[in-house]
Formats: sequence, structure tokens, C-alpha cells
Amino acid sequence: MAHINIQCFDTPYGELMLGSHNQQLCLCDWRYRNKRDAIDARLKKGLNAEFVETDDDVLQKTRWQLDEYFKHTRKVFDIPLLMVGSTFQKKVWNSLLKVPFGETSSYQQLAETIGNRHAVRAVASANGANAISIIIPCHRIIGSNGKLTGYAGGLKAKADLLRLEFDLFN
Repeated sequence: MAHINIQCFDTPYGELMLGSHNQQLCLCDWRYRNKRDAIDARLKKGLNAEFVETDDDVLQKTRWQLDEYFKHTRKVFDIPLLMVGSTFQKKVWNSLLKVPFGETSSYQQLAETIGNRHAVRAVASANGANAISIIIPCHRIIGSNGKLTGYAGGLKAKADLLRLEFDLFN
């Protein structure tokens, strides 16, 4: 059976689980998030693979680029990504990649971006199922009223990440 290389990574905002498969990042998610088991099961099933705790070049590069991001010297990531999910979820996640650094969007705007303005709840669900947090910037999505909404890493982490982007790079 194939394997997904995983490592835990402690950040200033909480502990992340990193995972790679075939030299692509498939997991960068909050270790103690709600729905941890569901995310992990989707990855294992979708890749027909099991988790193996080992390091590799992709995970090292991910840690390095995340460190740069947290130290305010990186705005864009260039890590090969492997999105594991439905066609709709991948469409949402690819749209998230287009939300510029230091900017926010809403679930409504994201639904309109993918061409289905009535899919706000489905977009919110796909956003919540994102397994590559920070790099696929789901933290940049806020409510239409401008307020912070749920985030796998917690609202404090979401607020801190947005503050990092807004305060230190703009």
C-alpha cells in the first residue's frame, strides 16, 4: 500500500499536521481541529494510502516556507499541491488560491467566483474541508457582514493570521 508521509509542525499559531504523497503536499492542517478524523480518512481513502511518520523534501520545504511566512518574509507559497476531494471541493480550493495575500473574501463572493451564487453553504462546507490550511488560504474567507466565521484552527488563529497579513505586509 502507498503511504502519506506525515510530520507534526509547531507554529506560533498552533500545531499543524503536514503530509505529502508522491512529492506533493496533501496535508497542512490543524492537528487538533474538529473533523480531524474525517479529513484524515478522506486523504487515506482518496490516495489509497496510510500515514507513515517520516520526513521528506516536500515536508521540509513546507516547514521552511511556513517559517518564512510566520517571520513576515513570504507572501506566496510555491509547494506542489495535491488536493484530495470532490470536483466541487477542488473548484472551491482553487478559487481560494486566487484570494490575494492581505485581502479577504466572503463565502458569497467565493460562490459567485465559481459561477454558482446560490452555493454559499456548499462553498462554506468545502472551505471547512480544506486539508491544506494557510497555503490554500481558507483563513481569508469571512462572513458577508465582515465578521470572522468558523476556522479549523480556531477563530483566534484566524484573526492572528489575518492580522499578520494585514498589519505586517500592507
